[in-house]
Amino acid sequence: MWRPLAEIGRAPGGGYARHGWNDAELACRAWFAERAAERGLATETDRNGNLWAWWGEPGPGAVVTGSHLDSVPSGGAFDGPLGVVSAFLAIDQLRAEGITPRRPVAVAVFCEEEGARFGVACLGSRLLTGALDPARARALTDPHGVTLAEAMRAAGADPDAIGPDPETANRIGCYVELHIEQGRALTEPVGLASAIWPHGRWKYDFSGSADHAGTTRIADRRDPMLTFARMVIAARARAIETGALATVGRVLCEPNGTNAIPARITAWLDARAPDEATLTAVTRAIEADTATASRAHRTGLDVSAESLSPAVDFDGPLRGRLSAILGGSVPVLPTGAGHDAGVLAAVVPTAMLFVRNPTGVSHSPAESAGDGDCAAGVRALARVLAGLVDP
Repeated sequence: MWRPLAEIGRAPGGGYARHGWNDAELACRAWFAERAAERGLATETDRNGNLWAWWGEPGPGAVVTGSHLDSVPSGGAFDGPLGVVSAFLAIDQLRAEGITPRRPVAVAVFCEEEGARFGVACLGSRLLTGALDPARARALTDPHGVTLAEAMRAAGADPDAIGPDPETANRIGCYVELHIEQGRALTEPVGLASAIWPHGRWKYDFSGSADHAGTTRIADRRDPMLTFARMVIAARARAIETGALATVGRVLCEPNGTNAIPARITAWLDARAPDEATLTAVTRAIEADTATASRAHRTGLDVSAESLSPAVDFDGPLRGRLSAILGGSVPVLPTGAGHDAGVLAAVVPTAMLFVRNPTGVSHSPAESAGDGDCAAGVRALARVLAGLVDP
């Protein structure tokens, strides 16, 4: 089951380039429909592009599991797809055991979870729950200037229909997402998530004056690269001071010439922290440090928040029930990574299962999980589903 999916959207460097509504992501959607059809599951696509495969009649109180199939640029094979593959295999196991669910079960795939193409993470689940304005979403652009609306139309979807979808949301009785753990905190094959750190993305626009690298005196330069460099250093220093995480992983430079002083730099800051006060403190400190550098180098600076996700404490009663189903000795740990489960937690009871990641590497082609641990994840998810479908 894993093999055909593993070949879709593979990038030259060995990772994946599955981004919302691109050819590789559309091929993943086709793979999902084929796997559902093999199992006799009814499929549908909601107004926001999220995919659903139903075991039983769709309706309220459904036990929903799944994840996402898109990737970060040059991402790994497990982040997202492991949860979808495991969901189908868990259903296979329940059927093999002769279990007929008394509640409907759905496998869900949420659209553009990574936000790699249009810049907003968990796009499908944010739209579904009303956490993102549909007009803003339609206007989002990818690095080539293609809007979300244009990309959806090219794929045969209707961008005018996106937005809050209470009819779909009200079907979800609870959501359990299985995911590879994205660090090395989990030492057992399977664990439970307790919470997601608050996190967000900030866009920094630096402006200056393009000029000749070989003739313009240092004193005459208005070089935004210097201000940008100070921001990167400030992000590292302030994160260390506060116990937060701050990363600059995406940068655009104009005109991007070796012998030219840049006119403009655009960079994105990803920041995460154990609590919202710390997140606010670290991002404000980074912005203040950068503003000081901007004045010193006579460059322009504009900072805007692209997304901000508050801290999420997963549903206590649901997590307690999962722990009991799994025997009560499953490790419980927080995570700094965002997930659709964190967005859905605002409207439905939500929980997460983690599968051990021996190296801790994620968002990289080196991301991995052992076959034995993946199988343990499937068995754990099957047990959880069996316990939840018979209330």
